[in-house]
Amino acid sequence: MLRPMTAALVAVLSVGAANAAQPGTTPSRSRFVEDPYPSTYQPIAAAPVLIEHATVLTGTGQRLDDASVLLQDGKVVAVGSGLQAPAGATRVDGTGKWVTPGIIDVHSHLGVYPSPGVSAHADGNEMTGPVTPNVWAEHSIWPQDPGFAAALAGGITSLQVLPGSANLVGGRGVTLKNVAATTYQGMKFPGAPWGLKMACGENPKRVYGQKSGPATRMGNVAGYRAAFIDASEYLRKNSGKKAQQESKKKHWWSSNNGNGADSEKDTGGKRDLKLDTLAGAINGDILVHIHCYRADEMATMLDLAKEFGFKVAAFHHGVEAYKLADRLAAENVCGALWADWWGFKMEAFDGIQDNLALVDRPANSCAIVHSDSEEGIQRLNQEAAKAMAHAQLAGIDIPPERAIRWLTQNPAKALGILDRTGTLEPGKMADVVVWNGTPFSVYAQAEQVYIDGARVYDRKDRSRQPVSDFMLGQGAAAQGGGL
Repeated sequence: MLRPMTAALVAVLSVGAANAAQPGTTPSRSRFVEDPYPSTYQPIAAAPVLIEHATVLTGTGQRLDDASVLLQDGKVVAVGSGLQAPAGATRVDGTGKWVTPGIIDVHSHLGVYPSPGVSAHADGNEMTGPVTPNVWAEHSIWPQDPGFAAALAGGITSLQVLPGSANLVGGRGVTLKNVAATTYQGMKFPGAPWGLKMACGENPKRVYGQKSGPATRMGNVAGYRAAFIDASEYLRKNSGKKAQQESKKKHWWSSNNGNGADSEKDTGGKRDLKLDTLAGAINGDILVHIHCYRADEMATMLDLAKEFGFKVAAFHHGVEAYKLADRLAAENVCGALWADWWGFKMEAFDGIQDNLALVDRPANSCAIVHSDSEEGIQRLNQEAAKAMAHAQLAGIDIPPERAIRWLTQNPAKALGILDRTGTLEPGKMADVVVWNGTPFSVYAQAEQVYIDGARVYDRKDRSRQPVSDFMLGQGAAAQGGGL
């Protein structure tokens, strides 16, 4: 999102598409993603919990009626009927209620554009140059943002916080567990890959058109290519001799002698924070998330990814994603979409309210409902419900057990954390929401939210409604957090 407030190696490239991390997998990490600011997150200790006699949507496409979910030691232990509560377990009567995995927002700016929305808080866009992969969103996050607690009341248990979309390459995003903490490291999802935020279309050329450029879409593409050429040369020079020998002359930008700098900003091997991030993306260690509206531009970005050997995890916003839904599914690329935002600028003009449903239709599809909004994140379940309703008007029936995947399984896949969360399967993190009824209703409310098995939110218990330090002593806090 652009806020108007402030107006490798060549060898890796040759096999990059094969080696790039598929969303939902954990790649072997390179030195480009060593973390000097590691997660300090620790799950809250909690007694076992047995949620009984509820309608359970597992996030895998399955619906279980009159079923139970057992949480213990921070994990989902079992899902099904006739489960026995271990000694000391808390029993939750789920009669008439629905249980789902915790909701995951793949596109958020909480913490980097926190509330209150004042200029002092505008830390999401580093608009000092069109290519800034050296910046990390996590270093702008303000953990006291009241938006985190409001999102928790809407069932959000994990979220990716991204830089804005002013730049061609905006920097690294970070995945958080939605827990109260003093530092962002205390929220940082352990072991989650970084995301790389890129943006195509109107935003970069609008911001830089009267500066140093780019001023056109062709300038945008030239800018991406120049950046990845630098990164590929940097990656080559930071590789072992064997890889260099194997890759010799495999791409037209290969250096003649293996020693010289071939591109304008190639550093000749000296560590460079910008190129570290881009090299990590080429290696598949950093997942690429691209703000992109038009179908033709998404196709160009897919071709760019093939040219340089990286993998697009997801296109974000994608109001024209329905036009190439088959290609997205075939190339295992997720579409992180709004339910019905469109028409607010030219590149959003051709959006339709059936977009999510059409992206969801092909085999192996990966449709996601995202927010890009500190308000929308509080009701992503209702955003999904709107998409279901528009699909029904078009003759496409999407049952709840499928739609929940837009909010849980698919975003976890796009963030590279599906092996740990996103579905209610034994061994996964006990990130769970208990709803007062079907989540896909205007009347839906998250009554209880569990993160790693700990009840971190309870709509009926004020002691379990987190309030940020910033809100202490202010009127809104006195009325309780949440929706």
